[in-house]
Amino acid sequence: MLRWTIIFIIIAIIAGILGFGGIASGAESIARILFYIFLILFVLSLISRLFRR
Repeated sequence: MLRWTIIFIIIAIIAGILGFGGIASGAESIARILFYIFLILFVLSLISRLFRR
């Protein structure tokens, strides 16, 4: 999932440089959502691993 976040960030940067504002903002919002989902899943896996021991 982190890989998809990086891909969408790169798409947003390239689209922003080329002047495609709508595409850049859409890719940026998708990247942000994927990053937060990845972050939440990472924290949950850390907490579950802590309780397994």
